[in-house]
Amino acid sequence: MCLWSLWLQHHKGRNSFFLSFFPVLVGFVGLGFSPLVTSGSALNCQHVLVSNTVLLEYIIFSMAYILKTLNSWFWWENIWMPINCTWADFVDRDGLVFPKPHQLYATIPYAFVLLIIRFFCERYVAIPLAKALGIKNVRRVKPQPNPVLESYFRECSRHPSQSEIQGLAKKCNCTVHLVEKWFRRRRNLEIPTVLRKFREAFWRFSFYLTSSIVGFIFLYDKPWFYDIWQTWVGYPFQTLLPSQYWYYMAEIGFYWSLLFTLGIDIKRKDFMAHVVHHLAAIGLMSGSWCGNYVRLGTLVIFVHDTADFWLEAAKMFNYAHWEKTCNILFIIFSIAFFITRIILFPFWILRATLYLPTYYSTTPVIAYFLFNGMLLTLQGLHLYWGYLIYKILKRFVFLKDLKDDRSDEEEEDSVTDTEEESTKNGSKSSSGSSKHLLSGSHH
Repeated sequence: MCLWSLWLQHHKGRNSFFLSFFPVLVGFVGLGFSPLVTSGSALNCQHVLVSNTVLLEYIIFSMAYILKTLNSWFWWENIWMPINCTWADFVDRDGLVFPKPHQLYATIPYAFVLLIIRFFCERYVAIPLAKALGIKNVRRVKPQPNPVLESYFRECSRHPSQSEIQGLAKKCNCTVHLVEKWFRRRRNLEIPTVLRKFREAFWRFSFYLTSSIVGFIFLYDKPWFYDIWQTWVGYPFQTLLPSQYWYYMAEIGFYWSLLFTLGIDIKRKDFMAHVVHHLAAIGLMSGSWCGNYVRLGTLVIFVHDTADFWLEAAKMFNYAHWEKTCNILFIIFSIAFFITRIILFPFWILRATLYLPTYYSTTPVIAYFLFNGMLLTLQGLHLYWGYLIYKILKRFVFLKDLKDDRSDEEEEDSVTDTEEESTKNGSKSSSGSSKHLLSGSHH
C-alpha cells in the first residue's frame, strides 16, 4: 500500500483518478477469494485476517482519493467562472460580500422550518378558511376487511366488471351489492378529500403570493429589473445583497420541502414532470449561487412565482364550488402564465443567459452550458404545461367545461350519504364532483 500511495502522490494528474480504481478492484477481488484459501489452522486464519485488513486499507484509501478527486473536479474554476478567476478572488473584502457554496447547507434546515410553518398554516388558517367557504371535513368510511377483495383490488383491478363482481360475490358468499359497495368505499379511501386538496393549495398560494410580493419589493429599485444587461455589469465580482440571500434561501428551502413531501402530497398525472421541475429548480438556484449568477437568478425566481398564486387561488375557490370566481382566477392565471413563461422567460431571461454572456467573454465556461441546459429543460416544461392550459381554455370556451386534464381522481358520484360522515357534527354529507376541477399541481 505504501508503494501505491507514493506512486499516486507522484502522479497527481487526472489520469491517476482512473488508476485509483485499480486497488479498489483488486481489493474486492481479494476479499472475495480470501475464504477459498483458508484452511483450518490458526496460522492461516491469522494470515488471511492480516491480508484482508491490508485490502480494506487499499479500498478505503482509494475511495477517499476518488472522492477527493471528484471534489476537486467539481469545484474546478473553469467550470464556474470566467478565465483568470479563482475561488480566492471571491473572499469578502472592501465591503464586497460574495455568495459562498457552504451557505447552501442552510437550505435544508430552512426546508424543515417551512414544513413546520406549513403545518400550522394548514391547521390554523386553511381549515377554518375552508369551513368558512363551506368545505366540510368528511371522514371516509372504511370497508370491512376482506382479504379476497383486497387482493383482487391490489393485484387485478380497482374497477371490476359486472361478471367479475358476481364471481367475487360467490367466492365471498355475499351479495353483489355488498361487493359493489366494498369496491366503491375502497376506491374512495385512496382519493384525497376536498379539505386536503384545499389545504395543500392554500399553502402553495400563501408561499407564492408572499414570494411574489417580497420579490417585487426586493427588485423594483434594482436597475437589472428594468435593463437585463445590468445583470452582467461587473460580473463576476457583484456583491451579494442581504435581500438576495434570504430570497434564495427561502426559495431553495421551499423546493426542498416540496421534494420531502412528494410521497405524502396528492399525486397528479404529471408527477414526474414536477419531480424534474423541483430538481431542476434546486440545481439551477444552487448552481447560480455558487457561480454568483444571483442577479439573473432572482429574476428567474420572480418570473416563475408571479403566476402560480393565481392558479392556487383558483383551485381553492373551485373546491368551495365558487365556479364564477374560479373561472375568473383561472383566466387571470392563464394570461399571467403565457406572459411570464411563454414570452418573458424565453425572450427576456433566456436571451440574457444565451446571448448576452458572449459580450463579456469569448470563451464560455462549462457552467454556461449546464445552466442553459437546465433553463431550456424548464422551458420545455413550460411549453408542456402551456399546452395543457390551452386545452383547458379551449374546452372552456367551446364546452363551458374547465376541467384540468392533470386532475387527480374525483370521488364517485354513486356514494350514498351513509358513506361519509362529518367529523365535526356527525351530519351526513357528500363531496360530489364538480365539473370545474383545477386540482392539478402548481406549475
